[in-house]
Amino acid sequence: MKNIFFIFLLVSLCLTTAAQSSSLALSGVYQGKDLYIKNPFGDQGVGFCVFEVYVNGELTSDEINSSAFAIDFALMGIKKGENVNIVLKHKEGCGPLVLNPEAIKPHSTFEIEKIEVNGNTLKWTSSKESGSLPFEIEQFRWNKWVKAGEVKGKGTSEEHEYSFKLSPYSGENKVRVKQTDYTGKPRYSESVVYNPQISNVTYSPEKPENVITFSRDTRYEVFDKYGSLVSTGFGRTLDISSLTSGEEYYLNYDNSFGGTFEKK
Repeated sequence: MKNIFFIFLLVSLCLTTAAQSSSLALSGVYQGKDLYIKNPFGDQGVGFCVFEVYVNGELTSDEINSSAFAIDFALMGIKKGENVNIVLKHKEGCGPLVLNPEAIKPHSTFEIEKIEVNGNTLKWTSSKESGSLPFEIEQFRWNKWVKAGEVKGKGTSEEHEYSFKLSPYSGENKVRVKQTDYTGKPRYSESVVYNPQISNVTYSPEKPENVITFSRDTRYEVFDKYGSLVSTGFGRTLDISSLTSGEEYYLNYDNSFGGTFEKK
C-alpha cells in the first residue's frame, strides 16, 4: 500500500511540474565554446529553475542541478560551425539567464581566396566562415561606399563560390564585399577596380516639373537643401512630383556627384 501511495505521489509531482513549466528556446551556431546558463532557484525557493535541457532535440547529459551550468556541445558530437537549437525547460515563475550568448552567434571569420569582376558580375570565393551571415556588396560612387545588394553566406569552413550581378557606372568602378557580425564591426574584402567601358549618363530637362529622364538606367540619389535624402532608386526615370516647386535639390547619378536642379 505504501509503495502504491509513493508511486501515486511521484506521478502527481511530475504532472504538476509539467503543467507549471515553461521553456526558453535559443538557436545559433556552435563557435567552439560552451554556453553558460545562470540557473536560479524556483519561485518557491526549492530546487533549481531549469530541470531539462535539449540540444537539437536530444536531452543533454550536462549536470544542471546548480546555480550555473554549462552546455557542452562538443560532448554531443556537434562540430564548430554547425547549427544548434537549444530548449531550456524550466519552472514557472523563474527564468534562466544566458551568460555568454555570443558563444552561439555567427562570427565574421571569412577569408577571401579569390575575388574578381567578370563582365558585370562580381565573383568571389570564401573560406573559413563560422555561421551564415550576409555578404554586402558595396560600390564606391559619389565619394562614398554605397550598398548595391547582398548575398547570404553559407557559413561553413570549406570554400564557397558566390556571385552578384553589378549595375556599373561610367568610368572606373570599384567594388568590395563586407560582412558584419554581432559585434557591429564590419570586415571587408580587398577592393576590385574595373572599367566597364560604358558611356556617361545624361538627364533632361534641366528644370524638371514632375519627371527626370536619364539616358539609360542608373542608380540615383536626391537630397534637399538641408542634406536630407528625399529619394533614391535605380531606373531610367525619376518621379519628383512630390518635391516642392521652386526648391533646389542635389542629384547624384551614374558617376556624377553633387549636381543640382530646381523643381519647376
